Amino acid sequence: MNKREKAEALFLEGYNCAQAVVGAYAQEIGMDFDTAVRLVSPFGGGMGRLREVCGTVSGMFFVAGAIFGYDDPKDSAAKKELYERIQFLAERFQEETGSIVCRELLGAAGKDTSPVPEERTKAYYQKRPCVKMVGLAAEIMEKYITEITSPVS
Repeated sequence: MNKREKAEALFLEGYNCAQAVVGAYAQEIGMDFDTAVRLVSPFGGGMGRLREVCGTVSGMFFVAGAIFGYDDPKDSAAKKELYERIQFLAERFQEETGSIVCRELLGAAGKDTSPVPEERTKAYYQKRPCVKMVGLAAEIMEKYITEITSPVS
């Protein structure tokens, strides 16, 4: 199962969008699954259903930070490199979707900022692009990791 399929399956199990992306990468980022999904649980619904940055994008950034992040606050070069990576990933996502903002991706459904999550029904999945967004973010991250870690021919 590739990362897109894994992330989509996790979302369909009930994990939020950020959890689905990060959960698909838990092993690669050196975290146990439960800790990984717990840490990103507030990012679902565009940050706690505020409909800001899409949780799939936040999940993708979390994975990028775990793999490529820096820990020396004085290392400006490492910070710059990470921010370049994040901007690149955001650009790839936005090229495919038109936005990285949850409310814009959801359209009319993005107006609902109630803290109460919607029940995951067949109608829920039909009116929302979330499964597709989860899969896309996981795929972008998988391709990026492969490109960065593959030897140049």
